[in-house]
Amino acid sequence: MRGFARVLFGRRARLRWVHLILGGALAMPYVLLGATAVGPATGSQDVFSDFRLQLLSFAVGLPLAAVTSLFPLTRPLEASAVRWLCGVDADRLFYGPARSRAAKGRTAAWFTLHLGCGGVIAGMSLAVPPFAAVLIALPLLAWLGDGTLGLPELLGRPWALALSPVAGAACLVALAGCAAAAGALLAHWAPRLLGPSPEDRLAAAEARAADLAVRNRLARELHDSVGHALSAVTLQAGAARRVLGSDPEFVREALTAIEDTARRTVGELDAVLGVLRDGDFPGTGPAPTLAADLDGLLRRVRAGGLRVTATVTTDCAALPSVLSREAYRIVQEGLSNALRHTGGEARVALRITEADGHLDITVDNPLGTPAPCRPGGGHGLRGIADRTRLLAGTAEAGPAQGGTWRLRARLPLKGPVRPKGPV
Repeated sequence: MRGFARVLFGRRARLRWVHLILGGALAMPYVLLGATAVGPATGSQDVFSDFRLQLLSFAVGLPLAAVTSLFPLTRPLEASAVRWLCGVDADRLFYGPARSRAAKGRTAAWFTLHLGCGGVIAGMSLAVPPFAAVLIALPLLAWLGDGTLGLPELLGRPWALALSPVAGAACLVALAGCAAAAGALLAHWAPRLLGPSPEDRLAAAEARAADLAVRNRLARELHDSVGHALSAVTLQAGAARRVLGSDPEFVREALTAIEDTARRTVGELDAVLGVLRDGDFPGTGPAPTLAADLDGLLRRVRAGGLRVTATVTTDCAALPSVLSREAYRIVQEGLSNALRHTGGEARVALRITEADGHLDITVDNPLGTPAPCRPGGGHGLRGIADRTRLLAGTAEAGPAQGGTWRLRARLPLKGPVRPKGPV
């Protein structure tokens, strides 16, 4: 019994009743427009004095409602109302305007259904409670008054007076049942008529994929720039501490390198955070490339004690900007791995050459402890693989002859056009 009462009079039932009343209120202008057409057509001076003409006006007004539902704001507003008042899950609805013909048709069908059911329930809500109140109070009125109060003779009989309160309460329960049934009907059809179409799902999937791609680019950028900087600064500070009393010149160079690394990393971090703030890659800001920043990168890692031999046989200034930027990040990650896994006091061979229409980047360093493929690591290598793959290149890393670890990347000099910003 309690569950039945909750279905008819619970919070969800009351909210759905409000939703239906709103539909009835929205239907009133269309009913009035229908009445202006029904009155002259039937020769009636007062359409609302005839129940049949009222229903006819209502039927004429609903197609007009279907036409006006094609306005772009109808679908978002209806979806929001259904979410809050009908208790439909948000992910089953679509809050954008209807664009395709099928989506517009479903929106028109929903708006007509909402206003139709709402108009009926709103009319019943105006008429049934007063009638039920009269039936409930009829025995008292008959006792206080004289005769049958102008009611049919049948209602003046004792058994009718005894049953009239029950009939009045039944009318109220029937009204609540009709409202609950109409609300459940709208909640059932809302996801089908206001839910996302295949085109909407495709657009949402593309938006999620684009957002995920941006997040992945940001993660790679932060890993490559900030991760390298922290590794370099840590090793430079450690090297300076070890020779603090014996080699002040080296300490001075290490502190200068730490300052330069921190300053550049703050600039790069601002550029990446600008993506999060503005939703797009800024047109200006630090974008390190081989041509402009390779020398500074080598100087900073050498200040940490890494003995790097660099062989560059290509004209870095002539490389495409995107290729130069991505190649710089690959070199940076290769040197960062050497710093992390060899303790910063090893010989590293860096070669940047050009052959067969490709830019070849090779970084050789001794196998350190822990090994480059340490458990839980490898994010940098995955980032290199992603960068080279997006540029239609290849990358490989692993042990090589002579007890060394080799990182090699091949990037086509004329690869696919890439969007601006870090990738």
